[in-house]
Amino acid sequence: MFPTRRSLLAGTPLLVAGCVTREPRPVAALRPPVDPAYTALYAALDGEPFPVPAVDLSAIDPRFLRREVAYATAEPPGTIVVDPSARYAYLVREGGRAIRYGVGVGRDEAFNFRGAAVIARKAEWPRWTPTQAMVKREPERYGPYAGGLPGGAGNPLGPRALYLYRDGGDTLYRLHGTTEPQTIGTMVSSGCVRFLNQDIIDLYARVPVGSRAVVLAASGTAAS
Repeated sequence: MFPTRRSLLAGTPLLVAGCVTREPRPVAALRPPVDPAYTALYAALDGEPFPVPAVDLSAIDPRFLRREVAYATAEPPGTIVVDPSARYAYLVREGGRAIRYGVGVGRDEAFNFRGAAVIARKAEWPRWTPTQAMVKREPERYGPYAGGLPGGAGNPLGPRALYLYRDGGDTLYRLHGTTEPQTIGTMVSSGCVRFLNQDIIDLYARVPVGSRAVVLAASGTAAS
């Protein structure tokens, strides 16, 4: 269940698979109380092999919390549409509706994938391996992980990952969770699209392998 429009209004305050943060943007120190419906939506999750703690909603701009919205698009239901400019991802539904998730994206346009892809693979608690380009660019930072980092609480991909493929090949871009929830709504990653952990778990359960994904250009239009 999603928070109602009334409850939301009542609580609304004033090129690579590295998927790691460069420089997190500061978060406002004080925010009005969080709607209780969202407290439940982003509570700690049981039943996972590693901890999924509750999200500190005081550190998240309420605009980027999950909700169902009206969404006009030519894409068919079941498509994931990522709008890097707005820092939203939409799961298109019937009747001009969508589930909207706040996301973090690449720190500039050059780091963001653009265009259509297919979710060709899904993984729970995925392994993370920096690309060769990342290791070459920052050997001290990424070299120790060149062999990969097993899934777990400290893995930058979080509890779930959806892998974007194009023309049968891995684009090296993923939709995934995060160890830095305060970066949702910002442009700080090395290119992948990060979600709050509760949100990527929700999306993962709704999207089968073979689903279409579209990442818009910075202008908000589809790129070829």
